[in-house]
Amino acid sequence: MKRKEILDAQGIERCLERLAQEIAERQNGAALALIGIHRRGVPLARRLAAKLRKLLKHEVPVGALDINLYRDDFSQAGTAPVLRGTHVEFPIEGRILLLVDDVLFTGRTIRAALDALVDLGRPARVQLAVLCDRGHRELPIQADYVGLSLNTRREDHVELRLAETDGEDSLLLEGVPETKGAPKTKSPAGRRK
Repeated sequence: MKRKEILDAQGIERCLERLAQEIAERQNGAALALIGIHRRGVPLARRLAAKLRKLLKHEVPVGALDINLYRDDFSQAGTAPVLRGTHVEFPIEGRILLLVDDVLFTGRTIRAALDALVDLGRPARVQLAVLCDRGHRELPIQADYVGLSLNTRREDHVELRLAETDGEDSLLLEGVPETKGAPKTKSPAGRRK
């Protein structure tokens, strides 16, 4: 597999700066709180909150959401989920919540996060911020704030590495090499495709 660095630490920092600026401009003094989705959404939410604190001149609460029990792929995984715990130390009723995740792909993680939030209360509004949107949605979910839109093939793998979880900051793309001149297959009727 071919592996390429899309963003280094400085590129990730620039994306977060732009995200924070856009969030601050659009929130207009509303009661905002950030909730990071485990694993890498949590450190991203903390980094964004620090930037928003400077821009908004007040603290922005940050929580952590564990969605493992809400996933729809338990039977496919074949193993028991690793639970990291949900930690939301503030009321969400009537508040604008900004879910934060690393890479938006099929939308299934966000669907699970929305289900988990319903168990915590009823916010006024839920928005979504992601560092990278790579497309290929299976559910009708869109991010409100996107650091980087990346054109990928469905079989590619996009991985965000963060200092807090991985010891370094980088956004990596692993592409499955395209096969040229692959043999054609026969259809059941014996015709070539």
